[in-house]
Amino acid sequence: MLSNRELFLRNTAQTSDSPRLTEIVKAQGTYLYGPEGQKYLDLVSGFNVSNIGHRHPKVIEAIQQQLEKYLHVTVYGEFVQAPQVQFATALLDKLPTSFGSVYLTNSGAEAVEGAMKIAKKYTGRRQIIAAQNAYHGSTQGALSLIGNLEYHKAYAPLLPEIGFIVFNDMAYLASITTETAAVVVEVIQGEAGVRVPDKAYMQALRRRCTETGAVLIFDEIQTGFGRTGRMFAFEHFEVVPDILLLAKGIGGGMPLGAFVAPKEMMDVIKSNPMLGHITTFGGHPVSCAAALASLRVIEEEKLLEQVDEKARLFCQELQHPKIKEIRGLGLMMCIQIENFNQVYNVSKYCADYGVMIDWYLHCETALRIAPPLTISFDEIKEACQIIRLAIDKFC
Repeated sequence: MLSNRELFLRNTAQTSDSPRLTEIVKAQGTYLYGPEGQKYLDLVSGFNVSNIGHRHPKVIEAIQQQLEKYLHVTVYGEFVQAPQVQFATALLDKLPTSFGSVYLTNSGAEAVEGAMKIAKKYTGRRQIIAAQNAYHGSTQGALSLIGNLEYHKAYAPLLPEIGFIVFNDMAYLASITTETAAVVVEVIQGEAGVRVPDKAYMQALRRRCTETGAVLIFDEIQTGFGRTGRMFAFEHFEVVPDILLLAKGIGGGMPLGAFVAPKEMMDVIKSNPMLGHITTFGGHPVSCAAALASLRVIEEEKLLEQVDEKARLFCQELQHPKIKEIRGLGLMMCIQIENFNQVYNVSKYCADYGVMIDWYLHCETALRIAPPLTISFDEIKEACQIIRLAIDKFC
């Protein structure tokens, strides 16, 4: 009989020539478990998904309760479903009053696609501007916004009339004009290696979009729901976007995404044509029940209160002469070393010794640190000790 690993390689689509092939049979709290008793302290959180840890009891309870009621019943936006309504209402309560409508999707890439559509229709314009080294997803529209042309070549032609600016560079803001429908940026560039912009830049970007009538879209798919120490990362910069993109940490481990906009902007998809943006499974009731429970956990357990202190402990414990820089905001962090060979070997050593870390799509010379917000101070010290040993050995 073939093993799960062999069947994985034979029967499931592969996204690289060298998958990690780490088999997981259980996840709980801050740990992942393998079939032979392996235990991994998770510093990746499913790429910023498991902000409240794996299988939080209150999320599991909410899922079980919804399972007793109904699963999928119809396409999103047609039936009144309490989990969708309750979660959308709770989410809007956490956002500035300029936001008035939530469109629930299956994923972050779908949220990107929907936001681009409403920005174009609302403004009557066609040009969309994104940032170099951005990552917004892999569907064709979202891929068009990735400012790394190596990822475009094999799939060309992608969306037309996409322009690119350099993130956190004031000089490029002049590229935003009255022809621009929308500017889409990550609040913190994730796959570029956790690039945190200057507050002055973000405020200037907001002003430029306001001056030109361009819709400002903030991608908080990685940064939302407490990852940076605020519920949403844009709060650090004292700016408010026109459209907000959410996913990953939104669902407490269940698949869910959303784009949030002012009601008058969102309403453009209602007519001319009717059903201008639809999804079958977006806002699945079980995912929405999990999302509402997760949001309540963040609040009730006061998970944001210790994020900065935990981030400082990581920085303190990761002092090492071979670490060139530690970048980040809150528990979205990056360890900059020298080259990918080091990154690969350090990551493998850490996994072998029970700490799961990773790297970045557009920055292969850095290690990703994004643990559940529930990680303890002792677990941080334990993880950092192993990371330091790995850097001693391979850097």
